[in-house]
Amino acid sequence: MTVFLVQLLTGLAGAAALFLVAAGLTVIFGVTRVVNFSHGSLYMLGAYVGWTVLAHLPHSIAGFALGVVVTALVLAAFGAGLEMALLRRLYRAPELLQLLATFGVVLMVQDITQAIWGAEDLTLPRPHWMRGFVAIGGERFPRFDLVLIAAGPLVLGLLWLLLHRTRFGTLVRAATQDRDMVAALGVDQRRLFTAVFALGAALAGLGGVLSLPDGSANLQLDLSVITDAFVVVVVGGLGSIGGAYLASLIIGVLQAFGILLLPKLTLVIVFAVMAVVLVFRPQGLLGRAADAVREAAAPPLVRPAAPALRLLGAAVFVLLAAAPFAVGPFAVSVLTEAMIAVLFAASLHFMMGPGGMPSFGHAAWFGIGAYAAALAATALHLPLPAALLLAPLAAAVVAALFGWFVVRLSGVYLAMLTLAFAQIVWAVALQWTGLTGGDNGILGVWPGGVLAGAHAFYWVVLALCVLATLLLRRVLYAPFGYALRGARDSTLRAEAIGLPTVRIRLAAFTIAGAAAGLAGGLSAYSKGSVFPTYVSIGRSVDALLMVLLGGVQTIAGPIVGALAYTGLYDALLLATSQWRLALGAAIVALVLAFPQGIAGAAQQLRRRAA
Repeated sequence: MTVFLVQLLTGLAGAAALFLVAAGLTVIFGVTRVVNFSHGSLYMLGAYVGWTVLAHLPHSIAGFALGVVVTALVLAAFGAGLEMALLRRLYRAPELLQLLATFGVVLMVQDITQAIWGAEDLTLPRPHWMRGFVAIGGERFPRFDLVLIAAGPLVLGLLWLLLHRTRFGTLVRAATQDRDMVAALGVDQRRLFTAVFALGAALAGLGGVLSLPDGSANLQLDLSVITDAFVVVVVGGLGSIGGAYLASLIIGVLQAFGILLLPKLTLVIVFAVMAVVLVFRPQGLLGRAADAVREAAAPPLVRPAAPALRLLGAAVFVLLAAAPFAVGPFAVSVLTEAMIAVLFAASLHFMMGPGGMPSFGHAAWFGIGAYAAALAATALHLPLPAALLLAPLAAAVVAALFGWFVVRLSGVYLAMLTLAFAQIVWAVALQWTGLTGGDNGILGVWPGGVLAGAHAFYWVVLALCVLATLLLRRVLYAPFGYALRGARDSTLRAEAIGLPTVRIRLAAFTIAGAAAGLAGGLSAYSKGSVFPTYVSIGRSVDALLMVLLGGVQTIAGPIVGALAYTGLYDALLLATSQWRLALGAAIVALVLAFPQGIAGAAQQLRRRAA
């Protein structure tokens, strides 16, 4: 019984630390509606700044408390500066474009942090009072964890008082309900949003500095914590502080007991909880149902490409086909990866643009296709054509099963449910070592026979990626494609004229999964191996970046975005060790200069010229 009590207290301590991060994210999203992917970077900076501040203060309780307050204030100032310099220009932009810009900030902060503090983990010296324990039935429990447990309700109470007993809180709650009406009443939205973002950044910094006694300041904190924070915010309900605290308690306690009772399922528990909650209560535990069903304005009609663009595309295809005769093996390898990236981005665009279904977990289908092809080649000893046929089939079957739950949601909730499924697939790939090899992966996946040469396989990749991408384009201009866009633009009107919107969206989700699975199978043969990173969040983010850089509302967008992103990434990786800083700055600049994507901006210029 004592062991379970200690685990419960451990879960409550973890829940408090998670709530501090999620509360800041909830406050920011509730008012500004910005999907702030850089919130994890604020948490990471809180840990680094806290380490620096506490190193110059007395190692006493008063010194630690002062360091925590100073760190929160420093992060509040940094958050206010970030909001005024960048995010203020994105409030009217689509949510996914905001996500793209804040991901650029993540890349820049990583390199800046490494340049200032170095790449080594920084641990905080633990004074005597911090190393103390309390005895609970013969078991020892860290005294500092009791401080964390108390911090959660304390911060929740202070936020409640701030939001319900002050004029600032009244304005924040009003802006959460209807920010346009608040602006009409004469409230300066810019100052309000800056203050809200500073508050959210301070909470993230508070969580970062309080994590130091039980951990360290390191460069992996940003991406590791933002995923759990997004889960808490979505499970609790977007914009609900009480929901974030309730979700933190549930997830923190489940994680603590999961480590004790189901150690092999610890990576799945969090996302399984989110999947179950979103399936049965799409708006989250304490969220408002109206947020989950809000329909966006219909985007402009996408028309077929002009004859000149078709000729340009044909010329590019001819140049790509002839490339192996003019460039070396390294360039051929880069072009192979670029073609796979084009198909991967086109598959995501198929469901995001015409389908209106954003996905944060599209790498699930890419990874399933890669593992299916790799297992077919190594375990079943099937030839390359059969293995590549199995890759999209396996991805399509799993996408259809998951899609039955996913397509009934919309917006951020739909995207987060895809992330949950992707993380479950990732956990299976990592922990089912008997089938997938775990971290060791599956090796020796190489094309054989006449396709063993680099040039022959490159032409196979080029042909399959071009044909699959053109097939996706053809489907969009078929009656199914117009029905899909009708379901996207207005679900109620589409159903009123007899369109089975759920089945249409499910079919689109399955087709997109199959195309991504084919890209994954080709990538497995291109790399000669498959690892769990094929299903990681980073892989899904890459697909999002490519689609958004190119432009969601253009057919050529994913092609242009994939080529631009892979080319920029490879060039910066070879040119500078500060490639994250340069890539992040380039992404932010592209978002500000081309809010409709590169292809979308080119299309606008062509229409104006016409």
